[in-house]
Amino acid sequence: MAKMQENFESHDDHSLRRVPDSDKRSMWQVLVVRLGFFACVSQLMLGATLGYGMPFWDAFWAVMFGSVILQIIGFGIGFAAAKEGLSTALLTRWSGFGNIGSLLIGLVIAISLTGWFGVQNGVFALGIYEATNMFNVQIWSVITGLGLTLLVVFGFKVLSYTANIALPLFLAAVGIAAYKLLATADIGSLLASPAPGTALPMGVAITMVTGGFVVGVVTTPDISRYVRTWKDVFWMTAISTFVGELSICLIAVLMAHVVKSPDVVTIMLSLSGWIGASIVLFSTIKTNDLNLYSSSLGLTNSMNIFFKKNFNRVTMTIVVGLFGTFMSVVGILDKFIGFLVLLGVVIPPVVGIVIVDYFILKRSRAVLDESRRNNELPKQCESWNPISIVAWIAGFAVGYFVTDIGVSSLNSLVASGVVYYICMKLFGSAITINKVETGISITKVDTGISK
Repeated sequence: MAKMQENFESHDDHSLRRVPDSDKRSMWQVLVVRLGFFACVSQLMLGATLGYGMPFWDAFWAVMFGSVILQIIGFGIGFAAAKEGLSTALLTRWSGFGNIGSLLIGLVIAISLTGWFGVQNGVFALGIYEATNMFNVQIWSVITGLGLTLLVVFGFKVLSYTANIALPLFLAAVGIAAYKLLATADIGSLLASPAPGTALPMGVAITMVTGGFVVGVVTTPDISRYVRTWKDVFWMTAISTFVGELSICLIAVLMAHVVKSPDVVTIMLSLSGWIGASIVLFSTIKTNDLNLYSSSLGLTNSMNIFFKKNFNRVTMTIVVGLFGTFMSVVGILDKFIGFLVLLGVVIPPVVGIVIVDYFILKRSRAVLDESRRNNELPKQCESWNPISIVAWIAGFAVGYFVTDIGVSSLNSLVASGVVYYICMKLFGSAITINKVETGISITKVDTGISK
Protein backbone atom coordinates (compact mmCIF):
# COMPACT_ATOMS: atom_id res chain seq x y z
CA MET A 1 0.00 0.00 0.00
CA ALA A 2 2.84 2.37 0.81
CA LYS A 3 4.35 1.70 -2.62
CA MET A 4 1.01 2.37 -4.30
CA GLN A 5 0.62 5.62 -2.38
CA GLU A 6 4.10 6.65 -3.51
CA ASN A 7 3.14 5.91 -7.13
CA PHE A 8 -0.05 7.95 -6.79
CA GLU A 9 1.90 10.92 -5.46
CA SER A 10 4.46 10.69 -8.27
CA HIS A 11 1.66 11.11 -10.83
CA ASP A 12 -0.17 13.93 -9.04
CA ASP A 13 1.09 16.46 -11.64
CA HIS A 14 1.29 19.32 -9.12
CA SER A 15 -2.49 19.53 -8.90
CA LEU A 16 -2.39 21.66 -5.73
CA ARG A 17 0.97 23.36 -6.10
CA ARG A 18 3.01 25.33 -8.57
CA VAL A 19 4.77 23.47 -11.36
CA PRO A 20 8.46 23.88 -10.42
CA ASP A 21 11.00 25.05 -13.00
CA SER A 22 12.56 21.60 -12.94
CA ASP A 23 9.32 20.11 -14.29
CA LYS A 24 8.73 22.66 -17.04
CA ARG A 25 8.63 21.31 -20.61
CA SER A 26 9.66 22.57 -24.02
CA MET A 27 7.14 24.65 -25.94
CA TRP A 28 6.96 21.99 -28.67
CA GLN A 29 6.08 19.23 -26.23
CA VAL A 30 3.18 21.23 -24.80
CA LEU A 31 2.19 22.45 -28.27
CA VAL A 32 1.66 18.91 -29.53
CA VAL A 33 -0.75 18.21 -26.67
CA ARG A 34 -2.78 21.36 -27.33
CA LEU A 35 -2.67 20.94 -31.10
CA GLY A 36 -3.95 17.42 -30.61
CA PHE A 37 -6.94 18.86 -28.77
CA PHE A 38 -7.76 21.35 -31.54
CA ALA A 39 -7.06 19.16 -34.58
CA CYS A 40 -9.90 16.69 -34.25
CA VAL A 41 -13.01 15.26 -35.86
CA SER A 42 -15.15 18.00 -34.29
CA GLN A 43 -13.21 20.60 -36.29
CA LEU A 44 -13.95 18.71 -39.50
CA MET A 45 -17.65 18.63 -38.62
CA LEU A 46 -17.61 22.34 -37.78
CA GLY A 47 -15.82 23.25 -41.02
CA ALA A 48 -18.22 21.15 -43.06
CA THR A 49 -21.22 22.85 -41.46
CA LEU A 50 -19.74 26.28 -42.23
CA GLY A 51 -18.88 25.26 -45.78
CA TYR A 52 -22.36 23.96 -46.45
CA GLY A 53 -23.94 27.23 -45.33
CA MET A 54 -21.38 29.83 -46.49
CA PRO A 55 -19.19 30.73 -49.50
CA PHE A 56 -15.55 29.86 -48.89
CA TRP A 57 -14.33 33.37 -48.12
CA ASP A 58 -17.20 34.05 -45.72
CA ALA A 59 -16.34 30.81 -43.94
CA PHE A 60 -12.67 31.82 -43.96
CA TRP A 61 -13.37 35.10 -42.19
CA ALA A 62 -15.71 33.42 -39.70
CA VAL A 63 -13.04 30.90 -38.77
CA MET A 64 -10.32 33.57 -38.77
CA PHE A 65 -12.24 35.91 -36.48
CA GLY A 66 -13.25 33.07 -34.19
CA SER A 67 -9.66 31.84 -34.07
CA VAL A 68 -8.39 35.31 -33.16
CA ILE A 69 -10.89 35.42 -30.28
CA LEU A 70 -9.75 32.00 -29.06
CA GLN A 71 -6.11 33.04 -29.41
CA ILE A 72 -6.60 36.20 -27.33
CA ILE A 73 -8.44 34.31 -24.60
CA GLY A 74 -6.01 31.40 -24.60
CA PHE A 75 -2.93 33.60 -24.51
CA GLY A 76 -4.25 35.85 -21.75
CA ILE A 77 -5.16 33.15 -19.28
CA GLY A 78 -2.38 30.85 -20.49
CA PHE A 79 0.29 33.46 -19.79
CA ALA A 80 -0.97 33.98 -16.23
CA ALA A 81 -0.88 30.21 -15.66
CA ALA A 82 2.61 29.83 -17.12
CA LYS A 83 3.95 32.62 -14.91
CA GLU A 84 2.34 31.20 -11.76
CA GLY A 85 2.57 27.49 -12.67
CA LEU A 86 -1.10 26.96 -11.73
CA SER A 87 -4.06 25.11 -13.24
CA THR A 88 -7.25 26.97 -14.18
CA ALA A 89 -9.20 26.14 -11.02
CA LEU A 90 -6.25 26.82 -8.71
CA LEU A 91 -5.39 30.11 -10.44
CA THR A 92 -8.89 31.49 -9.78
CA ARG A 93 -8.30 31.45 -6.00
CA TRP A 94 -5.94 34.43 -6.40
CA SER A 95 -7.59 35.97 -9.47
CA GLY A 96 -10.81 37.41 -8.15
CA PHE A 97 -12.84 34.44 -6.94
CA GLY A 98 -11.36 33.39 -3.62
CA ASN A 99 -11.92 29.98 -2.05
CA ILE A 100 -15.67 29.59 -2.53
CA GLY A 101 -15.69 30.96 -6.06
CA SER A 102 -12.79 28.68 -6.98
CA LEU A 103 -14.64 25.71 -5.50
CA LEU A 104 -17.63 26.45 -7.74
CA ILE A 105 -15.43 26.90 -10.81
CA GLY A 106 -13.67 23.60 -10.15
CA LEU A 107 -17.02 21.82 -9.88
CA VAL A 108 -18.37 23.41 -13.08
CA ILE A 109 -15.24 22.39 -14.98
CA ALA A 110 -15.32 18.88 -13.51
CA ILE A 111 -19.02 18.30 -14.25
CA SER A 112 -18.85 19.81 -17.73
CA LEU A 113 -15.75 17.98 -18.91
CA THR A 114 -16.68 14.68 -17.24
CA GLY A 115 -19.99 14.90 -19.09
CA TRP A 116 -18.28 15.52 -22.42
CA PHE A 117 -15.82 12.73 -21.64
CA GLY A 118 -18.79 10.40 -21.27
CA VAL A 119 -20.45 11.65 -24.46
CA GLN A 120 -17.30 11.22 -26.55
CA ASN A 121 -16.55 7.88 -24.93
CA GLY A 122 -19.98 6.68 -26.03
CA VAL A 123 -19.35 7.85 -29.60
CA PHE A 124 -15.92 6.21 -29.55
CA ALA A 125 -17.37 2.92 -28.31
CA LEU A 126 -20.14 3.01 -30.93
CA GLY A 127 -17.56 3.54 -33.67
CA ILE A 128 -15.50 0.55 -32.52
CA TYR A 129 -18.60 -1.63 -32.29
CA GLU A 130 -19.71 -0.71 -35.80
CA ALA A 131 -16.20 -1.33 -37.12
CA THR A 132 -15.71 -4.72 -35.42
CA ASN A 133 -19.28 -5.96 -34.85
CA MET A 134 -17.98 -7.58 -31.66
CA PHE A 135 -19.53 -7.54 -28.18
CA ASN A 136 -21.88 -4.56 -27.78
CA VAL A 137 -21.67 -0.80 -27.31
CA GLN A 138 -21.91 -1.07 -23.52
CA ILE A 139 -18.95 -3.43 -23.25
CA TRP A 140 -16.88 -1.24 -25.55
CA SER A 141 -17.86 1.80 -23.47
CA VAL A 142 -16.43 0.10 -20.39
CA ILE A 143 -13.24 -0.93 -22.19
CA THR A 144 -12.59 2.47 -23.77
CA GLY A 145 -13.62 4.46 -20.70
CA LEU A 146 -11.44 2.50 -18.30
CA GLY A 147 -8.58 2.41 -20.80
CA LEU A 148 -8.59 6.17 -21.21
CA THR A 149 -8.88 6.66 -17.45
CA LEU A 150 -5.79 4.52 -16.99
CA LEU A 151 -3.88 6.66 -19.50
CA VAL A 152 -4.82 9.92 -17.78
CA VAL A 153 -3.83 8.51 -14.38
CA PHE A 154 -0.21 8.82 -15.51
CA GLY A 155 -0.61 12.54 -16.18
CA PHE A 156 0.86 15.02 -18.61
CA LYS A 157 3.72 12.75 -19.69
CA VAL A 158 1.30 10.19 -21.14
CA LEU A 159 -0.88 12.94 -22.64
CA SER A 160 2.22 14.00 -24.55
CA TYR A 161 3.02 10.46 -25.71
CA THR A 162 -0.56 9.93 -26.87
CA ALA A 163 -0.64 13.19 -28.82
CA ASN A 164 2.74 12.44 -30.43
CA ILE A 165 1.30 9.21 -31.85
CA ALA A 166 -2.30 10.15 -32.62
CA LEU A 167 -1.80 13.66 -34.04
CA PRO A 168 0.46 12.76 -37.02
CA LEU A 169 -1.77 9.78 -37.87
CA PHE A 170 -4.89 11.95 -37.75
CA LEU A 171 -3.34 14.65 -39.95
CA ALA A 172 -2.16 11.99 -42.41
CA ALA A 173 -5.66 10.49 -42.66
CA VAL A 174 -7.20 13.93 -43.21
CA GLY A 175 -4.54 14.75 -45.80
CA ILE A 176 -5.09 11.54 -47.76
CA ALA A 177 -8.87 11.95 -47.78
CA ALA A 178 -8.66 15.63 -48.70
CA TYR A 179 -6.24 14.89 -51.55
CA LYS A 180 -8.50 12.19 -52.98
CA LEU A 181 -11.51 14.48 -52.78
CA LEU A 182 -9.90 17.69 -54.01
CA ALA A 183 -7.36 16.35 -56.53
CA THR A 184 -9.74 16.59 -59.49
CA ALA A 185 -11.65 19.65 -58.28
CA ASP A 186 -11.25 23.16 -59.67
CA ILE A 187 -10.03 24.98 -56.56
CA GLY A 188 -10.63 28.39 -58.13
CA SER A 189 -14.27 27.53 -58.76
CA LEU A 190 -14.66 26.19 -55.23
CA LEU A 191 -13.29 29.40 -53.75
CA ALA A 192 -15.83 31.44 -55.72
CA SER A 193 -18.81 29.10 -55.47
CA PRO A 194 -21.91 30.01 -53.43
CA ALA A 195 -22.98 28.10 -50.36
CA PRO A 196 -24.44 24.73 -51.39
CA GLY A 197 -26.96 24.74 -48.54
CA THR A 198 -29.09 27.07 -46.44
CA ALA A 199 -27.29 30.35 -45.76
CA LEU A 200 -25.55 30.66 -42.39
CA PRO A 201 -25.27 34.19 -40.89
CA MET A 202 -21.76 35.42 -40.08
CA GLY A 203 -22.54 36.05 -36.39
CA VAL A 204 -23.89 32.54 -35.96
CA ALA A 205 -20.85 31.09 -37.71
CA ILE A 206 -18.38 32.94 -35.49
CA THR A 207 -20.32 31.84 -32.41
CA MET A 208 -20.07 28.23 -33.60
CA VAL A 209 -16.30 28.57 -34.03
CA THR A 210 -15.70 30.14 -30.62
CA GLY A 211 -18.45 28.40 -28.68
CA GLY A 212 -17.42 24.93 -29.74
CA PHE A 213 -13.94 25.22 -28.23
CA VAL A 214 -14.13 28.01 -25.66
CA VAL A 215 -14.33 25.57 -22.72
CA GLY A 216 -11.15 23.93 -23.95
CA VAL A 217 -9.50 27.33 -24.24
CA VAL A 218 -10.54 28.25 -20.69
CA THR A 219 -8.68 25.18 -19.45
CA THR A 220 -5.51 26.23 -21.32
CA PRO A 221 -3.73 26.82 -17.96
CA ASP A 222 -3.90 23.11 -17.21
CA ILE A 223 -1.19 22.57 -19.84
CA SER A 224 0.32 26.06 -20.31
CA ARG A 225 1.53 25.92 -16.69
CA TYR A 226 4.24 23.60 -18.01
CA VAL A 227 5.87 26.16 -20.35
CA ARG A 228 8.52 28.64 -19.29
CA THR A 229 7.97 32.04 -20.94
CA TRP A 230 5.27 34.26 -22.39
CA LYS A 231 6.77 33.61 -25.83
CA ASP A 232 6.22 29.88 -25.31
CA VAL A 233 2.60 30.58 -24.41
CA PHE A 234 2.10 32.83 -27.44
CA TRP A 235 3.48 30.35 -29.96
CA MET A 236 1.85 27.37 -28.27
CA THR A 237 -1.59 28.99 -28.40
CA ALA A 238 -1.11 30.63 -31.82
CA ILE A 239 0.14 27.57 -33.68
CA SER A 240 -2.39 25.21 -32.11
CA THR A 241 -5.27 27.61 -32.72
CA PHE A 242 -4.47 28.63 -36.28
CA VAL A 243 -3.17 25.26 -37.48
CA GLY A 244 -5.62 23.11 -35.55
CA GLU A 245 -8.64 25.38 -35.99
CA LEU A 246 -8.06 27.30 -39.21
CA SER A 247 -6.44 24.70 -41.45
CA ILE A 248 -8.65 21.75 -40.48
CA CYS A 249 -11.83 23.84 -40.71
CA LEU A 250 -10.96 25.28 -44.12
CA ILE A 251 -10.11 21.87 -45.56
CA ALA A 252 -13.56 20.72 -44.43
CA VAL A 253 -15.15 23.86 -45.94
CA LEU A 254 -13.70 22.99 -49.36
CA MET A 255 -14.75 19.37 -48.99
CA ALA A 256 -18.32 20.45 -48.19
CA HIS A 257 -18.38 22.53 -51.37
CA VAL A 258 -17.18 19.55 -53.41
CA VAL A 259 -19.73 17.03 -52.12
CA LYS A 260 -22.52 19.59 -51.58
CA SER A 261 -23.14 18.12 -48.13
CA PRO A 262 -22.19 18.84 -44.52
CA ASP A 263 -21.55 15.13 -43.92
CA VAL A 264 -17.94 15.21 -45.11
CA VAL A 265 -16.65 13.16 -42.18
CA THR A 266 -18.49 10.06 -43.39
CA ILE A 267 -17.30 10.72 -46.95
CA MET A 268 -13.74 11.28 -45.75
CA LEU A 269 -13.74 8.03 -43.84
CA SER A 270 -14.95 6.16 -46.92
CA LEU A 271 -12.14 7.72 -48.97
CA SER A 272 -9.32 6.93 -46.55
CA GLY A 273 -10.50 3.39 -45.96
CA TRP A 274 -10.66 1.28 -42.82
CA ILE A 275 -7.19 2.34 -41.67
CA GLY A 276 -8.05 6.02 -42.04
CA ALA A 277 -11.34 5.49 -40.23
CA SER A 278 -9.54 3.80 -37.36
CA ILE A 279 -6.95 6.57 -37.14
CA VAL A 280 -9.60 9.29 -37.09
CA LEU A 281 -11.66 7.35 -34.57
CA PHE A 282 -8.75 6.71 -32.23
CA SER A 283 -7.66 10.34 -32.52
CA THR A 284 -10.66 11.03 -30.29
CA ILE A 285 -8.43 9.80 -27.49
CA LYS A 286 -6.15 12.84 -27.70
CA THR A 287 -9.14 15.14 -27.19
CA ASN A 288 -10.97 13.12 -24.58
CA ASP A 289 -7.92 12.55 -22.40
CA LEU A 290 -7.62 16.32 -21.92
CA ASN A 291 -11.30 16.47 -20.94
CA LEU A 292 -10.62 13.94 -18.20
CA TYR A 293 -7.32 15.55 -17.18
CA SER A 294 -8.82 19.03 -16.69
CA SER A 295 -11.86 17.53 -14.98
CA SER A 296 -9.63 15.79 -12.43
CA LEU A 297 -7.68 19.00 -11.75
CA GLY A 298 -10.90 20.95 -11.22
CA LEU A 299 -12.30 18.34 -8.84
CA THR A 300 -9.03 18.09 -6.91
CA ASN A 301 -9.14 21.83 -6.29
CA SER A 302 -12.78 21.76 -5.16
CA MET A 303 -12.29 18.78 -2.85
CA ASN A 304 -9.32 20.50 -1.23
CA ILE A 305 -11.36 23.62 -0.52
CA PHE A 306 -14.38 21.71 0.78
CA PHE A 307 -12.55 19.20 3.01
CA LYS A 308 -9.53 21.38 3.89
CA LYS A 309 -7.02 18.67 2.98
CA ASN A 310 -5.08 17.61 -0.09
CA PHE A 311 -6.50 15.07 -2.51
CA ASN A 312 -4.41 13.37 -5.17
CA ARG A 313 -5.21 14.00 -8.84
CA VAL A 314 -4.87 10.28 -9.56
CA THR A 315 -7.70 9.49 -7.15
CA MET A 316 -9.88 12.19 -8.68
CA THR A 317 -9.08 10.91 -12.18
CA ILE A 318 -10.32 7.46 -11.22
CA VAL A 319 -13.48 8.96 -9.68
CA VAL A 320 -14.44 11.11 -12.68
CA GLY A 321 -13.31 8.44 -15.15
CA LEU A 322 -15.52 5.80 -13.55
CA PHE A 323 -18.45 8.22 -13.37
CA GLY A 324 -18.10 9.32 -16.99
CA THR A 325 -17.74 5.71 -18.12
CA PHE A 326 -20.83 4.69 -16.15
CA MET A 327 -22.85 7.50 -17.70
CA SER A 328 -21.83 6.45 -21.21
CA VAL A 329 -22.63 2.79 -20.47
CA VAL A 330 -26.16 3.44 -19.21
CA GLY A 331 -26.78 5.69 -22.21
CA ILE A 332 -28.41 8.66 -20.49
CA LEU A 333 -25.87 11.32 -21.44
CA ASP A 334 -27.84 12.35 -24.53
CA LYS A 335 -30.51 13.69 -22.18
CA PHE A 336 -27.92 15.91 -20.49
CA ILE A 337 -26.26 17.42 -23.56
CA GLY A 338 -28.46 20.51 -23.24
CA PHE A 339 -27.28 20.89 -19.65
CA LEU A 340 -23.65 20.44 -20.71
CA VAL A 341 -24.08 23.12 -23.38
CA LEU A 342 -25.52 25.41 -20.70
CA LEU A 343 -22.43 24.84 -18.55
CA GLY A 344 -20.41 25.87 -21.60
CA VAL A 345 -22.07 29.29 -21.35
CA VAL A 346 -21.23 29.47 -17.63
CA ILE A 347 -17.47 29.00 -18.08
CA PRO A 348 -16.35 31.84 -20.46
CA PRO A 349 -17.24 34.70 -18.04
CA VAL A 350 -14.68 33.27 -15.63
CA VAL A 351 -11.88 34.26 -18.02
CA GLY A 352 -13.03 37.87 -18.20
CA ILE A 353 -12.86 38.19 -14.42
CA VAL A 354 -9.51 36.39 -14.12
CA ILE A 355 -7.87 38.56 -16.79
CA VAL A 356 -9.18 41.82 -15.27
CA ASP A 357 -8.18 40.83 -11.74
CA TYR A 358 -4.76 39.41 -12.62
CA PHE A 359 -3.56 41.84 -15.30
CA ILE A 360 -5.42 45.10 -14.55
CA LEU A 361 -6.40 45.25 -10.88
CA LYS A 362 -3.51 43.01 -9.75
CA ARG A 363 -5.15 42.50 -6.36
CA SER A 364 -3.16 39.38 -5.42
CA ARG A 365 -0.04 39.87 -7.50
CA ALA A 366 2.13 40.91 -4.53
CA VAL A 367 1.45 37.72 -2.53
CA LEU A 368 1.75 35.59 -5.66
CA ASP A 369 5.09 37.16 -6.54
CA GLU A 370 6.43 36.74 -3.01
CA SER A 371 5.39 33.09 -2.71
CA ARG A 372 6.58 32.30 -6.25
CA ARG A 373 10.14 33.20 -5.28
CA ASN A 374 10.05 30.24 -2.88
CA ASN A 375 8.09 28.05 -5.32
CA GLU A 376 5.18 27.96 -2.87
CA LEU A 377 1.58 29.10 -2.85
CA PRO A 378 0.33 31.98 -0.71
CA LYS A 379 -0.66 30.72 2.72
CA GLN A 380 -3.99 32.58 2.54
CA CYS A 381 -6.56 33.65 -0.01
CA GLU A 382 -9.90 35.44 0.09
CA SER A 383 -12.83 33.49 1.44
CA TRP A 384 -15.00 34.74 -1.41
CA ASN A 385 -15.56 37.88 -3.42
CA PRO A 386 -19.25 38.77 -3.87
CA ILE A 387 -18.41 41.16 -6.71
CA SER A 388 -16.85 38.38 -8.78
CA ILE A 389 -19.94 36.21 -8.26
CA VAL A 390 -22.21 39.08 -9.37
CA ALA A 391 -20.00 39.70 -12.42
CA TRP A 392 -20.00 35.97 -13.21
CA ILE A 393 -23.81 35.86 -13.12
CA ALA A 394 -24.02 39.04 -15.22
CA GLY A 395 -21.68 37.58 -17.83
CA PHE A 396 -23.68 34.37 -17.97
CA ALA A 397 -26.94 36.31 -18.37
CA VAL A 398 -25.52 38.32 -21.26
CA GLY A 399 -24.18 35.20 -22.97
CA TYR A 400 -27.42 33.28 -22.48
CA PHE A 401 -30.00 35.94 -23.32
CA VAL A 402 -28.21 38.25 -25.78
CA THR A 403 -28.00 35.97 -28.80
CA ASP A 404 -28.80 38.32 -31.69
CA ILE A 405 -25.87 40.72 -31.22
CA GLY A 406 -22.22 39.79 -31.58
CA VAL A 407 -20.79 36.46 -30.42
CA SER A 408 -22.43 34.99 -27.31
CA SER A 409 -19.31 33.52 -25.71
CA LEU A 410 -17.34 36.70 -26.34
CA ASN A 411 -20.22 38.86 -25.11
CA SER A 412 -20.33 36.95 -21.83
CA LEU A 413 -16.56 37.17 -21.35
CA VAL A 414 -16.39 40.91 -22.02
CA ALA A 415 -19.52 41.63 -19.95
CA SER A 416 -18.20 39.80 -16.89
CA GLY A 417 -14.84 41.58 -17.12
CA VAL A 418 -16.41 45.03 -17.51
CA VAL A 419 -18.92 44.49 -14.70
CA TYR A 420 -16.19 43.17 -12.42
CA TYR A 421 -13.85 46.08 -13.13
CA ILE A 422 -16.51 48.77 -12.64
CA CYS A 423 -17.96 47.21 -9.49
CA MET A 424 -14.54 46.68 -7.92
CA LYS A 425 -13.65 50.31 -8.58
CA LEU A 426 -16.98 51.54 -7.18
CA PHE A 427 -17.57 49.13 -4.30
CA GLY A 428 -14.32 47.20 -3.76
CA SER A 429 -13.10 49.41 -0.94
CA ALA A 430 -16.51 49.39 0.74
CA ILE A 431 -16.76 45.63 1.24
CA THR A 432 -14.82 43.48 3.65
CA ILE A 433 -13.39 40.28 2.20
CA ASN A 434 -12.07 37.87 4.80
CA LYS A 435 -8.83 35.96 4.30
CA VAL A 436 -8.75 32.22 5.00
CA GLU A 437 -6.09 29.53 5.05
CA THR A 438 -5.81 27.79 1.69
CA GLY A 439 -6.07 24.32 3.20
CA ILE A 440 -3.19 23.15 1.01
CA SER A 441 -0.44 21.31 2.86
CA ILE A 442 3.03 21.30 1.38
CA THR A 443 3.69 17.57 1.45
CA LYS A 444 0.75 15.56 2.71
CA VAL A 445 -1.60 14.31 0.01
CA ASP A 446 -4.63 12.12 0.65
CA THR A 447 -4.59 9.36 -1.97
CA GLY A 448 -7.52 7.53 -0.50
CA ILE A 449 -5.25 4.54 0.26
CA SER A 450 -4.52 3.22 3.72
CA LYS A 451 -0.88 2.54 4.38
